[in-house]
Amino acid sequence: MSFNTIKITNHSDNFEEYVADAAILPGTLLELNTDNEVKVHATAGGNVGSKMFAIEDVFQGKGIDEAYAAADKVRVWFPAPGDIVLAILADGQTVGEGDLLESNGSGYLQAHAADEASVTANVQTNVIVGVSLEEMDAVSDSSGQDVGGGLGVNKRIKVRIS
Repeated sequence: MSFNTIKITNHSDNFEEYVADAAILPGTLLELNTDNEVKVHATAGGNVGSKMFAIEDVFQGKGIDEAYAAADKVRVWFPAPGDIVLAILADGQTVGEGDLLESNGSGYLQAHAADEASVTANVQTNVIVGVSLEEMDAVSDSSGQDVGGGLGVNKRIKVRIS
C-alpha cells in the first residue's frame, strides 16, 4: 500500500512550525539547532530528545516528495508512542518487520546497532526512534538507479514510534 502522507496514524495531533536551517524533505527526523531552527537529526545512533518529523506542506499544496527550502517554515509533527510515521530508511539498510530503528545522522533511519559496552560518560539512552512495521531493503544496486521515488536509493518505511 502506498501512502501520500507522513502521518499514517496520529493519536497525538501535536504540530508546530519552525524555520528550516537547510533543505528538509518530509519524513525526515529533525532536531533544533542553537537558533531554534529545525535541521536534520545529525548524530548517527545518538540520543533523540523530542521525536520530530517534517511533514508535507498541505497548506501550500505540496506532497511528501517536495522538500522545504532553507528559511521556509516547516510543519513539524511530534508523534507520540504508538503513532505511525512514514519515515525514510537510509541507503545500505536492510531491516525486517519488528527491527528497532535509530538515526543515521542525516535525518534518515537505520537499523539500531546495540552499544556493546559503554565505558564513557556519554551514554546514549534515548536512541530508539521506533520499530519497523515492514521488511525493507534500501541497498543500492550497481546501476545506481533511483529506487526510492525521488529519494535516490533511500526508501520510505512505516515506523511505529516508541
